[in-house]
Amino acid sequence: MALFVTGSESFVGRALVARCDEVGIAVSGIDSVPSPDQRPGFVVGDVRSPELADLVPSGTVVVHLAAVSRDSDCRSDPSLAFDVNVGGTLNVMTAARKSNARQIIFASSEWVYGDVGNDEIQVEDQQIDITQMTSLYAVSKIVGEQTLKLDGSAIDKTLLRFGIIYGPRLSNWSAVESLFDLVSREPEVTVGCAATARRFIHVDDIVSGILASVGRSGVEVFNLSGNELVTLREVVETSSSILGREVELHEKESEEPSIRNPDNAKATRDLSWCAEIGLEDGLRSVHEFFASA
Repeated sequence: MALFVTGSESFVGRALVARCDEVGIAVSGIDSVPSPDQRPGFVVGDVRSPELADLVPSGTVVVHLAAVSRDSDCRSDPSLAFDVNVGGTLNVMTAARKSNARQIIFASSEWVYGDVGNDEIQVEDQQIDITQMTSLYAVSKIVGEQTLKLDGSAIDKTLLRFGIIYGPRLSNWSAVESLFDLVSREPEVTVGCAATARRFIHVDDIVSGILASVGRSGVEVFNLSGNELVTLREVVETSSSILGREVELHEKESEEPSIRNPDNAKATRDLSWCAEIGLEDGLRSVHEFFASA
């Protein structure tokens, strides 16, 4: 088995490549920025390029991570976002067919569920109304999903709806890293509502989910999310405990929480996978990274 990773220099991409090296999985990839160590098999390129098919090894598993991944970037340049996120996915599909790839694993997002109610639980087989979406990023991802579902080739497609990812990185933070950084520097931290909650998931658990998806057949969709809802208050308090710092937590809208709850039961059952890194251990990995950066 071998993997070909698009977006190999992304946060998830780098973590996936590192895990493949650890466990002895052959891996190559493409990204728009160069690999720091310029290792063989990793090229600088564009997932929209017609030459992509020449780079994908025959019989490989393609893990398609490359995307314009922030909604703010999608809104600032919608044409580029859809060209990369939809056109790029179409090109990856074409390249996979030409290279006789075994499987495509597609990085989607919990945001494809659109705006949800705080009491709702998001599951993979629920109906999604694209007309109710307010995120251009989400629209591009659900179109990418549907593009793969409608492909008539024999290539297996596994669509992974990632939860909100956090972990050791220097930029493009989620609320988890952002709040940890604030707690490390400021005596007071302000959030919208401390009861706002997500099923935050550590990048290492995302990588485990991707690898657990290798070898699946047919067209399947899985949520990869944390095991439980974590509030912003819990992030602040756990950060404070780890850092040994007392901070005052203030809220701007204490009665208006935002809760998203994508259930991971299907992935746990069918992939024999679960998120293993809890908030405290995950934040400790962030702390260790920041301390050594």
